[in-house]
Amino acid sequence: MDAQLAGICSDFYVNQKLALTMDVPEGREAVLDLFGRIKKEFPWLERLRRYEGEYALESEDVDGTYGWGALRQTTLRSGSINPDTLDDAYRLHRTLLDIAPYYLSVSPLDIDHLELVFGFDFEADRDRDEIVFEALLADSPLAELVDRDRERLVEAQPLLGIALEDDPRMQAFFEIKSRPARTKTGIPGIDGHDPISVYLTARVNGPIRSLDELPSLFARLAGHAERLVEERLIPSVLIPIRRAILSRPC
Repeated sequence: MDAQLAGICSDFYVNQKLALTMDVPEGREAVLDLFGRIKKEFPWLERLRRYEGEYALESEDVDGTYGWGALRQTTLRSGSINPDTLDDAYRLHRTLLDIAPYYLSVSPLDIDHLELVFGFDFEADRDRDEIVFEALLADSPLAELVDRDRERLVEAQPLLGIALEDDPRMQAFFEIKSRPARTKTGIPGIDGHDPISVYLTARVNGPIRSLDELPSLFARLAGHAERLVEERLIPSVLIPIRRAILSRPC
């Protein structure tokens, strides 16, 4: 699947989020101890940065490939952008799940949810809402809601969620972001240079019985995500969007 994705979209990434109910320790010692331990496992994560409400440990961007880990008030996140293999991305995420709860004094009762996100970006030079509409909605009954002769489409951002297995805690969400304009004067879908983004989010809600469950929960999320990407997202969403972009180049 790794090689197949590289030929479909502009950028591909695998992100993880462990969301907590209580605030994590914010002291200098706790942050440096955690990131120092992570850096021992991943020496290429060598740059510590501070953003608004967040501390991040990042790698250099090498030909569009890089990784990061970040700590916010109630979340621990990590990301791998354009990884060579899924295993490369998974290793970073698994390591943070193994290490961080003990450095941050996380309790099983404190875990709100764990997410694994597969993201796909598509660069486009024309109206991104129109592209999404043409690729995914034009042949559906929803297309009848828009009079294409008299009206201009200003937003097309489908979102669907499903339950996974017989476990009510496990869910998956398919989301397409066409990047509407953020300002009142901007033209949605046209202004700006943000890509069309497609997200598959596999989530398991907490709390959990033991921190030892985290590796198996991550493995289940990864299994579901890979299956849904390969069997559904690639043929039903990613390829149609790519086809729509290439069919009418600017």
